[in-house]
Parts: sequence; C-alpha cells; structure tokens
Amino acid sequence: MSRCLDDYRLRLGNTEYVPIVIGGMGVDISSAELAHEAARLGGIGHISDAMSPYVSDRYFSTKYTKAKSLKHRASRDTTDKTSVRFDNQHLYDAQRRYVETTMEAKRGPGAVHINVMEKLQMGAPSETLAARLHASLDGGIDGITLSAGLHNGTLKMIADNPRFRDAKIGIIVSSLRALKIFLRSGKRVDRLPDYVVVEGPLAGGHLGFGEDWREYRLADIVTEIVAFLKEEELDLPVIPAGGVFTGTDAVEMMEIGAAAVQVATRFTVTQECGMPDKVKQEYFAATEDMVDVSSVSATGYLIRLLNNSPALGSNIKPQCEPLGYTLDKTGNCPYIKAWEATPVDENGKKLPVNDKICICYHFGKYNVWTCGHYVYRLKDTTRQLPDGSYQLLTAEQVFNDYRYSTEHQIALPPALAASA
Repeated sequence: MSRCLDDYRLRLGNTEYVPIVIGGMGVDISSAELAHEAARLGGIGHISDAMSPYVSDRYFSTKYTKAKSLKHRASRDTTDKTSVRFDNQHLYDAQRRYVETTMEAKRGPGAVHINVMEKLQMGAPSETLAARLHASLDGGIDGITLSAGLHNGTLKMIADNPRFRDAKIGIIVSSLRALKIFLRSGKRVDRLPDYVVVEGPLAGGHLGFGEDWREYRLADIVTEIVAFLKEEELDLPVIPAGGVFTGTDAVEMMEIGAAAVQVATRFTVTQECGMPDKVKQEYFAATEDMVDVSSVSATGYLIRLLNNSPALGSNIKPQCEPLGYTLDKTGNCPYIKAWEATPVDENGKKLPVNDKICICYHFGKYNVWTCGHYVYRLKDTTRQLPDGSYQLLTAEQVFNDYRYSTEHQIALPPALAASA
C-alpha cells in the first residue's frame, strides 16, 4: 500500500506536527484565518509581515499609512525620496498588534509562524527589520521564518530578546551555499535555526535563482542539503517548498530525507485565503503559457507571476510617501528610476513603465498575480460551476488532501447543492 503524508510527523523541539507548512504569502494572502486552519488541523500556518502597517490600517482602523504620507508630503511631487522613512514605533506597534491578535485567536495543536523578509528595506534596512522581528517575538508568535535574503546579521539583531531561544526560527534558502552563510551567522550568537526551508525554482513569488533557474531541481538541492547536515551532525529539519502539488509529491520529498513540506499554491484558492475572490478565479483560469518568470520586481529578485497581472505595464506614480517598502537606505528604488526614464506621449501622459513595477502599490491592490509554477493545474483540483467560474475550496479540504492522498490523486470537493 502506498504511503501517505500522514504516515510522517515533523518534530520541532518537543512538539510533533502534521508535516504540512502553509507558506507565508503577502500582502495578507496567507491570512490569519488560513494560518489558524493549519494550526487547528495540526500543521503550521504562516502569516506574512509584508506591509504590516498597511494591513493594520485595514483590519484595525489604525492610521499608520496616512500618518506616514502626511509626514513626508514635501517629497510627493519629486522623485527624491531620501527623506522618506518609517516611524519605527508605528512599525513595531502595527506588527505587534497583528501578531497578538492572530495568536489570541489560535486554536488547536499546531503552530502559527510569521514570514519576515529581509528585502523589505523600507529606507532603513537594519532598523526596520529589527522592529518587525522584535514585534513578532513580543507579540507571542510561535516561530519566525526568515525569507528574501541571506539574513547574515538578523539573529544578532534579536539576540537580546527574551524569546530569542524560545520561539522557533527558520531560514528559507535556495542553495547549500546560502545555508552555510546563515549557519556561520548563527554560530556568532550560539543559535542554530530550528528548521530549514529549501525553496526550489518552481516556487511562487520572488525566487532565489537567476536566469538559469530551469537548470535546478528541488529534489537535488534537498538531497545535497540533507547530506551536508548529516555529515556535519546537525539535526535540523529540512522542509522543501516549491512545486509540491500533491500528497504524493510530498511523500517523495519525505523519502529523500525531508521532515515536512511547505506548500502554498493550492491554498491560494481557498475560502480562507486573503486574496480577493475575483483574483482566485484568475488563478483557476490560468494556463501554462500565462506563467512567466520576470525581472520586473523592484527587489532585484526574479519573480514568477501571471502575465496578465494588471500591474504589468502600469505607469503609477511612485507611492513612497504612504508606502515606500522597497526604498533602500539612500532613498532609491529601481521602480523610481524606471518611471523617471519612461517618456510621456504627446498629451503629456506617462507611457507604460515596462521594466519594473511599483510593487508596494500593486501588491497592496492585489494587482501582482504571483504564483507557483503549477498554478495552471488548480482548475483540476475543483469543480467548474454552471456560470463558468470555479468552486472555491476550504483550507481543510486542501490540507487533508495533501495529508491522506496517494498515487498523485487529488480529491475534488463535494459538489455544491443546486439553488432552488
């Protein structure tokens, strides 16, 4: 009889989990509601720290974005953003409130972690990252998954936090080299990661690969890292991510030494996902030829997204006063330069900016349809309705399909009852 994912368990410290981790997708795509379902079912869910002041304003009627915009209104009509900075106390308060509220509502034997990105420079990379990390720990998060960067100095930033050795801390890497860099930084503060997420080239969103991403396979990277850890006698759980579309895909990873899998694409079309339902239908309708890996992100990373994303070819004026999440410490952002270099038409209207997108504005508006490579297979996981749309799934349905399915089978949801 074929094995299923439920035959395995992930152990972090003294706790065992169902070996399913839902990845941290922003802005608020990996919602608290989705993370709660993962925890209730015995796995690990993530929330994302992407644009937490903006998310706080949406949920708690705070005014952090407006306050930042008003404070920096002098630079609105220029492309000189050197003075634009976040109020770090506001940033801390926004992140802590979001985390505390999420954790207060958590139920079940699983855990809720937060995905914290190094590449959100926010005009002051070290200070803003430290504020987000400390707020997450002080808010009671079960664990922090460090992403979007090497995080060479991150652990040192929080070494004095009372929960530094209490909360679980993991790192996302795409190569053994990146893992070795992080392990060296951990030795400086005597703190190894509690787990390692190995993200392969088929993952959604920003990628840790260059233009040669097609030359890599997740299974090969996982095998190399598992062998290295064994050789170094480091008992660190390895969690593959990117392209794990079925429960059988997950079992195949477990058989080469993984301790769990991180999955995301199939949860984007669940009722609990924070993405608007209209966009969920775009994911269902996607075809393979619509999936692109592009250099349009202002972060400098390649990004996988649908080529009909509304953000592409936009000419939105840089939104740095209210947002400004990708500004570097000198006030520069590749989108600003691309916007400046784009000519106007005979009527003075800015032509489409093709080289980059303003990810701050467009991520917040859900106009950047980032996706995993297998997004085009989502239509095969559900039922098409009489009006041509697709039935949304529940997180529990998807979670349990990963947990119990075999032979690469995907169980369709129960058909909706016909309206009277």
